[in-house]
Amino acid sequence: MINTKINNFLVAAVSAVVLVSSPATLRAGDELHWNYTGQEDPAHWGELADEYRMCSEGENQSPIDLVGDIDVDLPELQFNYISTLANDVYNGHTIQQDIEPGSFISVPEMGWVYELKQFHFHSPSEHTVNGESFAMELHFVHANEAGALLVVGVLVRQGEANPVLAKMKSFMPAEEKMAGTVPISIEESNLLPPTRDYFYYNGSLTTPPCSEGVRWVVLKTPIEASEGQIATFKARVGPANNRPVQSHNARMVLE
Repeated sequence: MINTKINNFLVAAVSAVVLVSSPATLRAGDELHWNYTGQEDPAHWGELADEYRMCSEGENQSPIDLVGDIDVDLPELQFNYISTLANDVYNGHTIQQDIEPGSFISVPEMGWVYELKQFHFHSPSEHTVNGESFAMELHFVHANEAGALLVVGVLVRQGEANPVLAKMKSFMPAEEKMAGTVPISIEESNLLPPTRDYFYYNGSLTTPPCSEGVRWVVLKTPIEASEGQIATFKARVGPANNRPVQSHNARMVLE
């Protein structure tokens, strides 16, 4: 049976979940200009529009520094990802891969089933672990039938070239020609680490409108990407597209 502390924490998180009408809502912030530098940087997001006020007023914002508060036996994650076409899109802030339907993550002990909608990249990482930052971070964005969100964060350290990233237009040298839509085997451990231990907490979107009630799962084991792959991404997106870590406030991080 699931640990009582875990159950109480997760049930409390459910009451705070913000529902969204569709995956397009995830990109609603693009309708009003914001940036990672200058007068429209993360420190000013909450001032740019009423729709963004949670960026400055929210009490459960993401990302955070992941320092486990409670060491418990978290329920097992089941990744039911399939090979699919990924549509490579630059949305003005990151490289996003829109995914065809059919890939899911589930937490059987909690009765949770979320469908993967897209994944995208930040560099450097948005979350830190005990103060340590990483070269990049992938966010796998999922929604359930009610529109509630669960995001899986995968940390990326510099190392060997990642064969799945090598298939993506955004990570290829500029002189190489390739269609924007490519088949991606996201079920391979090249984008998901072989061990699935994780941190869990209740947070928000890390971009405007910074909506709260997002369930966050950040896998503890990083994957690798080469120096060249990371440099190619930065050359196309900019030197940094990460929101700084936010205050924990009264939240607990489970591990």
